Amino acid sequence: MNPYVLIGGGLTTARAAEALRKEGYRGDLVVVTSEPHHPYERPPLSKDYLRGEAERDAVFPLDQAWYREHEVTVRTNETVVGLNPDAHTLTLSDGATLPFAKLLLAPGSTPRPLDVTGTDLAGVHYLRTIDDSDRISSMLLEASLEGVGRIAVVGDGWIGLEVAASARTLGLDVTIVGRGTHPLGRVLGPEMGDFYAGVHADHDVRLLRRTSVTGLQGAEGRVTGVDLSDGTRIGADVVVVGVGATPNIGLAEVAGLDLRPASEGGGIVVDGTLATSHPDIFAAGDVASIPSPHYGRPLRVEHWATAERTGAHAGRAMLGATEPFDRLPYFYSDQYDVGMEYTGWVDVPGGYDDVVVSGDLNAREFVAFWLLDGQVVAGMAVNVWEQMDRVEELIRSRRKVPREELDAFVS
Repeated sequence: MNPYVLIGGGLTTARAAEALRKEGYRGDLVVVTSEPHHPYERPPLSKDYLRGEAERDAVFPLDQAWYREHEVTVRTNETVVGLNPDAHTLTLSDGATLPFAKLLLAPGSTPRPLDVTGTDLAGVHYLRTIDDSDRISSMLLEASLEGVGRIAVVGDGWIGLEVAASARTLGLDVTIVGRGTHPLGRVLGPEMGDFYAGVHADHDVRLLRRTSVTGLQGAEGRVTGVDLSDGTRIGADVVVVGVGATPNIGLAEVAGLDLRPASEGGGIVVDGTLATSHPDIFAAGDVASIPSPHYGRPLRVEHWATAERTGAHAGRAMLGATEPFDRLPYFYSDQYDVGMEYTGWVDVPGGYDDVVVSGDLNAREFVAFWLLDGQVVAGMAVNVWEQMDRVEELIRSRRKVPREELDAFVS
């Protein structure tokens, strides 16, 4: 029998492999990743691992011994360039072919490039892989030890703000260049975007709004500054670009699998079991556009919990499980002394009509609720823990929740 093959080097494939073995699959199992490492998870790369506070082993959900003990072959430094669904074969970059009985596509995403001059200068970085984090960490820690260092973070989304927080924690001079009116505005809206702007302002981070980068300047091959759309230039010894990511759907496209239009979130179309338009090929993680029973629409979510949950779900489905995936989106972020958890889904700006905060916004201990027609569609807990089950219960109830009930949620 041909092997089950899992493509990708992230948490999704680790959890899929784990689920397959746990559920009793004893056939050949192969993980193919273009990176030189066995599968790892990415959240620490912008947080404690970037700051040098976590050991490398902390980013691997399963150590190498697990793969050996469970007879899972991990083929590192291998890139899949072709997929023939009818023949059940993969083509690798060296021309070799790899047959499969069932296949999981979990290749993740690629950072969106900054389309300006100067991105080839030394000191300009994107953060996606553990090797990216190692390179950025080395520069930040060296600058911190020397007591100098200017870092410009291009992008005011989660990656940008977490990198900025890590760099500032190390004592560096930090500027965030954001195109929006509010940081995280496309995810949280202006109300909570302003909250995070205040968090960074309190740590002396310079946050630029409604600003784009027109070019990067350098000397002797190294970046020295960032030119902005308002005609100004900021000095920078390190530039980290975090302006979004693009799902790696190339294999699925070449294979003729159904894809979701970019206007609807993009990604590979799957059903509730995470099967694609070919019954022996599944997709999970960043690339999967998954129907949400609660929200009545497909969602493609690029967060840790999606990788964690859909990897295991896909593994079980590859063995015949038919239960539809029905988890609300979830993510978390740690910046300075502000930890948060978020669950639910809201389209910004038109997907909500009110934000209610329960708790103390100034003390940074609260739960925020996004409402649409009186129903809670998403909630975020900041420095208030073990509240996500309660928030999810409100979301799933679909009932109109009185404001006084939300006001009293944190007591």
